[in-house]
Amino acid sequence: MTTLIWKGIFYQSFEYFNLQSDDKNYAAESKIIGCHEDKIYSIEYKIHIDKNWIIQDFLIESEINKVKRTLAGKKIQDQWEINHVINPEFNNFKFIDISLTPFTNTLPINYLKLSENNSQKIDVLYIDILNHHIRPVQQQYTRTAANQYLYENIENDFKAEISIDETGLVTAYPKLFEKIAEL
Repeated sequence: MTTLIWKGIFYQSFEYFNLQSDDKNYAAESKIIGCHEDKIYSIEYKIHIDKNWIIQDFLIESEINKVKRTLAGKKIQDQWEINHVINPEFNNFKFIDISLTPFTNTLPINYLKLSENNSQKIDVLYIDILNHHIRPVQQQYTRTAANQYLYENIENDFKAEISIDETGLVTAYPKLFEKIAEL
C-alpha cells in the first residue's frame, strides 16, 4: 500500500491518497480539501482499476460551498455508465482525468509504458469537479526521460513536464501539484 499527500498549488488543496493492490486489481482512495477562487471544497474519490491500469469504476463525492454531489461511473464493456446513464460520446475511453488530482495522470502513464522519446494520444473523460462538468478531451503523453513525461492537452495547448516516481505516481506537476509526504 502507498500512502501520500499531494499539495495542490493552483487549487490550494491537500490530498490524502491511498493506493492498494492485490493479484487482480488496484484500488485508489483519496480525500481532498481546498479552496479555489470563491469555492471551498471537500472531495472523496474511489477508483477501481485492473492490473493493466484501466479504470473499471469510480465514485466521486463532493461538497462545494455546502452543495453535495455524487458522480458514479462504471465501465460496461466499451461504454461508460455515469450516474445510471450511458453516454455514447465516451465509448472506448479507457481513462478519466479528475481536475483536482494528479493521480489520474498515473493511469495512462502506467498503461502506455512508453519508451523514451515516444508519445501517444489518448481520449479521456475530463471531470471538472469544481464546475460540475464532464467532457471528452484528447491528451498526449511523451516520455522525455526515465521519470519524466510531457503532458499535453490537445484542445487548449496546455503543456506540463510531469515528474513521476518508480511506480508512476506524480511527484511534481509544475504550478499544479507536488508530492509533499509519503509512507
